[in-house]
Amino acid sequence: MSEYIFKLPDLGEGTVESEIGEWFIKVGEHVAEEDVVGTMMTDKAAVELSSPVSGTVLKLAGEPGDVIAVGSPLVIIDTEGAAAEADDASTPEATPDPAPEAVTQTTRKAESATVEITENSEPEERSRVMTSPAIRRRAKEADIDLTLVPGSGPGGRILRKDFDNFLKARATGTSFVATATPSTNVKEIKIIGVRRVIAERMSAAKREIPHFAYVEEIDITELESLRKYLNTDRDTSQRLTLLPFLGLALIKALKEFPQCNVTHDKDRNLLLQHEAVHLGVATQTPDGLKVPVIKHAEIRSLDDLAAELRRVSLAARDNLAKKSELSGSTITITSLGRLGGIVSTPVINSPEVAIIGVNKAIERPVVFNGQVTVRLMMNLSSSFDHRFVDGFDAAAMIQRIKEMLEHPATIFLPA
Repeated sequence: MSEYIFKLPDLGEGTVESEIGEWFIKVGEHVAEEDVVGTMMTDKAAVELSSPVSGTVLKLAGEPGDVIAVGSPLVIIDTEGAAAEADDASTPEATPDPAPEAVTQTTRKAESATVEITENSEPEERSRVMTSPAIRRRAKEADIDLTLVPGSGPGGRILRKDFDNFLKARATGTSFVATATPSTNVKEIKIIGVRRVIAERMSAAKREIPHFAYVEEIDITELESLRKYLNTDRDTSQRLTLLPFLGLALIKALKEFPQCNVTHDKDRNLLLQHEAVHLGVATQTPDGLKVPVIKHAEIRSLDDLAAELRRVSLAARDNLAKKSELSGSTITITSLGRLGGIVSTPVINSPEVAIIGVNKAIERPVVFNGQVTVRLMMNLSSSFDHRFVDGFDAAAMIQRIKEMLEHPATIFLPA
């Protein structure tokens, strides 16, 4: 036997370990060179790994969710077995008949195994049925398989009334359904992949960052009127949402409040103040929350920003986003759309120091120009790292965004 040890390679960006995401192979299966054997999870994305050789899988490093260090054995492959199979296929050889004694011993083993399975299967099935000895005795006398009797007791236990009702139903030829009981089933879900990364990052963010929350109410009636006007002749797939307008207003406000466009390098005890705005967009995906990034949002027009927002969000949902598109943000916008509620407390996307949360827009009566009228109102719920952003600056920045969104023409004026 010639074993090839496929070790976990360096997946880049200083990765020292990685989590097994999914296996596409099993022990005993044949794998060809360049076949994808599985995926490994980094902090940013799932990376597919291909087999460097052909052969039979002898051993896998672990199950999905297990963490493997870079350089550790990932898959052990028998390459000699693969070569032997290839030789057998090209040059068939006659197989000698086994000796009579070997046949006899093999047959006996198979028979004993069959007997053991047959004998053990009935008690195993019977043990799954929960009921009293008295009901078991009655079932034996009546030649009734208890596995066919629905139980209404705790955990599906067969009660006397269940057995009596079953007997009555069988005698009359009617169907029998046990009285419904609360389910006691518990499904165990292993925390792996993106969900594990999200859990770890959220825990670290709440544990390490003192969040300062600030909520402001905004009248977006005029902004919504502008948005609808700009969407008049647009294709459905190209229509503008509120997010690109908010993005432009945020970018403009950050020029006045650069202390909010900062990332914290805790290893070097430094604040990195960025001139460029790399805008993170929190996106719900089937795998959990991801934050694709719009690089250099500060140089983009409204349409360009909207198009890039759609592109990176779709790539994240379809699991097609590159690692570079899921890292490097300097500030993040998050929105639950119509589920946005009245107020939320978004968790900061570390190492950033601020996150802007959008709540749902709703029409309601307000006082406007001295008159009670219906206006479209929306809240911004934002969080700031209070170690580096003072409450006054946080409030002032959100107020600046409020001014621009309530008077949307000012979003497009030069600074």
